[in-house]
Amino acid sequence: MTTLSDQLQETQNAFKQNKPSETVDVMATATAELEASGIIDNSLEVGNQAPDFELPDATGKAVKLSSLLANGPVVITFYRGQWCPYCNLEIRAFQQLLPNFQQANAQVVAISPELPDNALSITEKHELAFPVLSDVGNTVARDYGLVFALAESLRPLYKGFGIDIPVSNGDNSFELPVPATYVVDSTGTIRYAYAKADYTLRAEPADVLAAVKAL
Repeated sequence: MTTLSDQLQETQNAFKQNKPSETVDVMATATAELEASGIIDNSLEVGNQAPDFELPDATGKAVKLSSLLANGPVVITFYRGQWCPYCNLEIRAFQQLLPNFQQANAQVVAISPELPDNALSITEKHELAFPVLSDVGNTVARDYGLVFALAESLRPLYKGFGIDIPVSNGDNSFELPVPATYVVDSTGTIRYAYAKADYTLRAEPADVLAAVKAL
């Protein structure tokens, strides 16, 4: 079975082969600078209490973390947006394992700063059976220590790729969350944490499932 890691690597390899080396270098430099910023050191980790939140899903229904936790552990995955191919691979991978998470009495939610219409788009595109929540303004992602502003050097490149983050997010901040995945137990304690400044790296859903089963 192909792992998410394999799919992410294939996507990255294809990107490098199809884009000018100057573009690849600019993007690699921006990632290295974000890693050096220490943002991950300030993000929530195992043992921390997960901040409660209430966010709308793709249909506008409010979803509250504390309410979900009343029924068991919750997997929270923060992604950048439906425009990100790495995010789409990750979301699909969690959907494929969703029955296994449900058998382990765990719920999965995905969170991005995109407007609700875009949350609906990714939900329908990938036929997701778990909530996709809109964290407009990155309020919740900020509480988890994950927010950064996209580097100035990347903005024209993204525009050239057809990615308009201000339109997707409904503001001009260019703020995004570092992709991250958490397992929160029924007491609200983080029992698994994965956050990387390199957006091409994601938590392997099978590893997240193992963390859930270990609770």
